[in-house]
Amino acid sequence: MAKRGGFPGGMMPGNMNNLMKQAQKMQKQMEEQAKELEEKEYEATAGGGAVKVKINGKKEIIEVHLEEEIVDPDDIEMLEDAIMAAVNEAIRMQDEDQQAQMGKITGGFGGGFPF
Repeated sequence: MAKRGGFPGGMMPGNMNNLMKQAQKMQKQMEEQAKELEEKEYEATAGGGAVKVKINGKKEIIEVHLEEEIVDPDDIEMLEDAIMAAVNEAIRMQDEDQQAQMGKITGGFGGGFPF
């Protein structure tokens, strides 16, 4: 005869408490890491170093530096492309750093739980 009540899959109350504690610990670590990442800065260059862009962990541009030789009134498109390339590279750097840091905390769960 089947047993009634209890927890599905044989999960005991103590195991559930341990799981909840681990989840809370992971959440706190993720919050702390997110705050640290927001304060970091990422710098990328383009155009042979003639364009430098710095962003923070919130993906906000905090500095743009242009070398004089990149500013050619007859070739604005090259300047636009170089700025865009530097910004995109800085964002890519921030994304990779964020994924790596969160991966250390989640143990490869991809920021979530497998259930």
